[in-house]
Amino acid sequence: MALMDIRRRVGLNLRKIRESQGLSQENLAFECGIHRTYISGVERGIRNPTIVVLAKIAKALDVSPAELLAGPAKRARR
Repeated sequence: MALMDIRRRVGLNLRKIRESQGLSQENLAFECGIHRTYISGVERGIRNPTIVVLAKIAKALDVSPAELLAGPAKRARR
């Protein structure tokens, strides 16, 4: 199985965490000082955020940057 594109992985993680906290893209963007359309682009995997931007987003979500980069849990091997 091919590895998921890192931009897509970050986007999926970002959306999952943001929604679990009940935040809109607009609210998150305000907290980060980033435009809402940029947040949308990151979530859709079309933006390639810098580590500085990832750190701002993570701080606003009160998570570590590593949580935005985390891959899916590995399946147990038989």
